[in-house]
Amino acid sequence: MTIIINKASDIKASEITPRSVYIHRRQFMRQAFASSLILATDAMLPVWAKRWPDLQQSTYKTDDTITSLKDITSYNNFYELGTGKKDPANNASIFNPKPWSIAVEGECNKSGIFNLEDFIKPFALQEYIYRLRCVEGWSMVIPWVGFSLANMLKKFEPNSNARYVEFTTLLDKSRLPGQARRVLNWPYVEGLRIDEAMNPLPIMAVGLYGDVLPNQNGAPIRLVVPWKYGFKSIKSIVKIRFTETQPKTTWNELAPDEYGFYSNVNPDVDHPRWSQRTERRIGEPFWKPKRQTEIFNGYAEQVAHLYTGMDLVKNF
Repeated sequence: MTIIINKASDIKASEITPRSVYIHRRQFMRQAFASSLILATDAMLPVWAKRWPDLQQSTYKTDDTITSLKDITSYNNFYELGTGKKDPANNASIFNPKPWSIAVEGECNKSGIFNLEDFIKPFALQEYIYRLRCVEGWSMVIPWVGFSLANMLKKFEPNSNARYVEFTTLLDKSRLPGQARRVLNWPYVEGLRIDEAMNPLPIMAVGLYGDVLPNQNGAPIRLVVPWKYGFKSIKSIVKIRFTETQPKTTWNELAPDEYGFYSNVNPDVDHPRWSQRTERRIGEPFWKPKRQTEIFNGYAEQVAHLYTGMDLVKNF
């Protein structure tokens, strides 16, 4: 598998977070910030998570400077827990991600409802270090814990009619109080074309920085599609549906002129209200010049072939 890296000239060696710093995560968390962040202790970990100290690193990684755990868990888009960037962390204690089950439906041979442990158990968890680029113009580099989306989808044997995969977030106002406000059409829905979903890059993430996924980051399980804008990486998934027709996704349905179904990171396609040509990496000083946005968020070698012959301005 290809190792995904930035050019060495882009990064100083002194800026790269040593693996030894973030792998000892619990010591780091105790020293770095207060317990207001909702993160699991050893006693809270489910059985399937207790092997995470022996986590293997995927060959899918970048040598970009990794964003701090504090920034990753305190600057979030998760409207189900509030529309402000700090709201999800502030409201994370309201959300209890237990119990949890995932329904698999539609054009597949092995549908059903699965509890979270059974859903995750067949797959080897690995660490994937991916860039995340948000449509507002900010970005992070996150060490996710997860497993291949493609391998997971194959388990359910999609049939020849399965041209798309639709994902749906939990709908529960008692656990996700942001859903009491009609800022979006709940529940949140996202989708991928089946060949996009079967690409080796997308993962189902169940953790970050070697630990269980915090509530504000989409606990207990979320999608990560690194070449697309962050809103495509749907959080707190409770349903996966194989479908022959393109799903009606939340942001595309709400504002189709601003949020296309594909939502590939493309610096040549501006958002109607701002340019997408540059980005601000969270954690870097504001006096530092913004970065130039890369096509497909820097993953063109792995995914550009998926869009051969397509007009990527029209199909944004």
